[in-house]
Amino acid sequence: MKTILITGSTDGIGKLTALKLAKEGHEVYVHGRSKAKVDSVIAEIKNASNNENIKGFVADFSDLNAVKQLAAQIKNEVSSLDILINNAGILKTSSEKTKEGLDIRMSVNYLAPYILTESILPLLEKGSETRIVNLSSAAQSTVQKGVLTGDATVNDSESYAQSKLALTMWSFYFAKQHPNITTIAVNPGSLLNTKMAKEAYGQHWSPAEKGVDILYDLAMSEANKNESGKYFDNDKGGFSNAHPDAYDDSKVEQLLSITKSII
Repeated sequence: MKTILITGSTDGIGKLTALKLAKEGHEVYVHGRSKAKVDSVIAEIKNASNNENIKGFVADFSDLNAVKQLAAQIKNEVSSLDILINNAGILKTSSEKTKEGLDIRMSVNYLAPYILTESILPLLEKGSETRIVNLSSAAQSTVQKGVLTGDATVNDSESYAQSKLALTMWSFYFAKQHPNITTIAVNPGSLLNTKMAKEAYGQHWSPAEKGVDILYDLAMSEANKNESGKYFDNDKGGFSNAHPDAYDDSKVEQLLSITKSII
C-alpha cells in the first residue's frame, strides 16, 4: 500500500486518478480549494472504492501563504509520502493576479507546487521508492522574468505556457538534486475531456481516462521507476523532449534564483 497525495483532485483527471488508486486500496489524500468540495469528493471516493483511507486537505494555491500552511499541516498529519502528483492547475480565471500581485497561473501552476514539494521533502525522503509526477503541458513557452515576478501581464494561454515550462525546468532540476526520488514531468494529453479544457476551449479531443492512465503508469508502474528527470508527452505516447530552455542550465539557475527571491 502506498501513501499518495494528489493536488487539485476534486475534479478532472486528478479526481479520477485518486479514485483509481483508492480502488487498489492505497491511502489517498485529495486536495482542493473548497472544503465542501473536498469533503464531498472524499465521501464519494470512499463509497465507490470501499476504502476508508481517503483523507483531504484544503488550500487555495493562488495564496502562497496558504500553500506554506498546507505544507506544515501535511508534515503534522502524514508521516511519509510515497507518491506526490502535482496536478493542480488553472488556465481560465476571472482575475489575472493573486492578492500578492503575482500572475495567477504562475502562482498556482508553478510556485505553489514548488513550495509544497520543497517544504514536504522530509516526508518524500521517508517514502518507499518515492515518485513525483509534475503536470506539464504541450504548451511551453520561455519564462519571462516579469511574468514570473508579476510585473508584466501577458494573455492567459501565454502565462499558462510559461508556468508549465517553469514547472518542467524545476522538475528536471529537482530530479538531479534528489537522485533517490523518481521525478517525472508529463503532458497528460492535449484537450482531455475535463472542466479545464471545456472552460478554455469548449471542446475536447480525447477522453479524460487517457490522462488518468498515464498519471497512474508514471506514478506506479515498475517500467517508469528509472525515468527520473524526463518529460513524458502523452500526445506522442512516449518520453520526449521538453522545451529547449528546460535543458539550459543557466536559464534553469536564473529561474530558480528568481523563484527563491519571490518566495
